[in-house]
Amino acid sequence: MKLWLLGTGTPTPSNERMCAGYLIQAGDEYIVFDHGFGSHQRLLQLGVSPTLINYVFFSHHHYDHMGDYPRLVLTRWDQGAGKIPDIQVFGPPPLARITARLFDDDGAFGPDIIARTQNECSLNVYQLRGGEGPRRRPEPIVRELDAHDELRIDDFAVRVAPVHHFAPHLISYGYRIDHGGQSVVYSGDTGPCKELVELAKGCDVLIHMCHHYSGTAPTRIWDTFVSGHLEAAKAAHDAGAKSLVLGHITEQIDKPGIRERIVAEIRQIYAGTVYIGADCMEIPVAGTGLNRLD
Repeated sequence: MKLWLLGTGTPTPSNERMCAGYLIQAGDEYIVFDHGFGSHQRLLQLGVSPTLINYVFFSHHHYDHMGDYPRLVLTRWDQGAGKIPDIQVFGPPPLARITARLFDDDGAFGPDIIARTQNECSLNVYQLRGGEGPRRRPEPIVRELDAHDELRIDDFAVRVAPVHHFAPHLISYGYRIDHGGQSVVYSGDTGPCKELVELAKGCDVLIHMCHHYSGTAPTRIWDTFVSGHLEAAKAAHDAGAKSLVLGHITEQIDKPGIRERIVAEIRQIYAGTVYIGADCMEIPVAGTGLNRLD
């Protein structure tokens, strides 16, 4: 497998860190996990066409995790010109209702879709791109997942676990993807969570929320729903993950000196490889070794 970080930031606007998004290549398939605002642009910067994305998984329905969902669906459909299958979309409820309110005729993008499937000028563009016959509208194939679902798709497997984030107002999941003897686990947003640790047992890479410097949370409930660096370290240690990738990084900890302090403190708990995530970074799923010194 290959893993790229599309967006490693938060809802706070930033030119350096887009909202949450992760891209995994498993064999010939490209799979997106979350697609917050700005992460689609990072996908393009990596040179990956949206038409290559056949699967997307959402951890929860905060806008910084799904703001670019309509852009992915519409760009992929528009550029695909009827030559690619509908995208398959997975996540917690109410994913189906959200999708309908985006893409149905009376949804947010309904007038756009009607124009592109009926207006002669738009049909000319469709034909110039290789489209043939009547233009079908985009119809994402949506599956709302349960908290402990296990999926087998092509030659990769995905397992789901419930995580602790903004309940009862949101349903939030973590995911594990396995392919070819390798495994990547994505925490989504969560506070300390036994189900996530169990999901991540023995994984090659654990991508974990690291929102703040542990111990600075303003309230006790914050510590229930959100993780800092020490909580991420403990999860990686308890799971026996080979590598830990820190994401969802705020400006509080994204500073010279603070980043190094965080890694040093994580290393007191967790012995594996630690990455402070950055947008467009590729994470070696098989681990990092030293190159020859030139």
